[in-house]
Amino acid sequence: MATQTTTADTRKSRQGERRVVSNIMRGSIGNLIEWYDWYAYTAFSVYFAAAFFPSGDQTAQLLNTAAVFAVGFLMRPIGGWVLGRYADRRGRRSALTLSVTLMAAGSLIVALTPSYDAIGVVAPVLLVTARLLQGLSVGGEYSTSATYMSEVASPGRRGYYSSFQYVTLIAGQLTALGLQIILQQLLSGTQMESWGWRIAFVVGAAGAIVVLWLRRGMDESESFERAAAEGEQGSGPARGSLRMLLSYPRQCLIVVGLTMGGTLFFYTYTTYLQKFMVNTSGIAKPTAAWINFFALLVFVLLQPVMGLLSDRIGRRPMLIGFGVLGAIVVVPSLTLLSHTSDPVYAFLLMVGPLAVSSLYTSISAVVKAELFPTSIRALGVGLPYALTVALFGGTAEYVALWFKDAGHESWYFYYVTACVLVSLLVYIRMRETSDGSPLESEAKD
Repeated sequence: MATQTTTADTRKSRQGERRVVSNIMRGSIGNLIEWYDWYAYTAFSVYFAAAFFPSGDQTAQLLNTAAVFAVGFLMRPIGGWVLGRYADRRGRRSALTLSVTLMAAGSLIVALTPSYDAIGVVAPVLLVTARLLQGLSVGGEYSTSATYMSEVASPGRRGYYSSFQYVTLIAGQLTALGLQIILQQLLSGTQMESWGWRIAFVVGAAGAIVVLWLRRGMDESESFERAAAEGEQGSGPARGSLRMLLSYPRQCLIVVGLTMGGTLFFYTYTTYLQKFMVNTSGIAKPTAAWINFFALLVFVLLQPVMGLLSDRIGRRPMLIGFGVLGAIVVVPSLTLLSHTSDPVYAFLLMVGPLAVSSLYTSISAVVKAELFPTSIRALGVGLPYALTVALFGGTAEYVALWFKDAGHESWYFYYVTACVLVSLLVYIRMRETSDGSPLESEAKD
């Protein structure tokens, strides 16, 4: 009898683990498509900048596209609030399905909008509209995806499973870069600038349809269902409300502090560096795309390794490691990169800082999720995070190009370093968030 019970428990455990993997995969693939759509903009902006804005020098056109990129980030706090509230009240699965629908709509608008020469100022207006929709989507996607993955993950392996959020986030960027490289081989530069870049946004819109079908088959997290049942019997503030969020001011401030340096560092070495190589180092566009692709490939492979490590040594030591190494590496790596056009050297100068960044990216989502109770987790992760990303990550390209246009490009290097040092102070003062237990419905004080 005991043997039969043990066998049944083992079978049940394996089935449960398989279901966890299935849910993680469905959520991750959707996350990949979302971030592919988001990053397709920055990957292909070197080609479509002239299509949406009046003719001028390359830096001016890139500055305009960077400004629109930053505008998209302004919607991320609204998306974190609206979709985070929706996820805390109606469920993670419903919010994830809604977010990918909004992203698809934004991509379709970009793909179909005529050029500035054809419709004048309406072209950049439609581009801004599309980015606002995509910003709303990403603002909700990050928080809900981070919440969902942390809640469905097996206790003691949350760092490992949650790291797949950044695996698919970076894989989305890799997919955009990979498509760019393929199109560069098949089409001439003139064709890429004329219409080739539109293919990327058509692919993104089509991929979203597949994701909608996949996400309909996801399980709702047990943590949400349990919190929803308890909430119906309670008399406190409504789930997902700002009133409830204000009950956790320390957690919100920690999210802001730990995100500030990490997100600026991440966007500097992922989205901006390709433009930096082309515009400052003088590296050819196709070569810069290949450098970015291989560096990001190494970066994505590091995520689960670092996530697994965090389950063993804790989240806080890894964040402190990022803060120390990140503050050291920025100025020398960007200074050296600005004076080289050698592809191998440029690759090493990119992949080194990305390895440092993985100490933060692999666990940033789960750390935020572990700070809040189930009833406010999606909004708690989403709103303060999105506000911080909008202020620092979303403006990274614009600030960097502004310094360059003003003749003081190196000032941006010290700006990134200062922000990382501020986050390091937060990492040193914050408590460890991981204890290997299931995510409870009450946050730790």
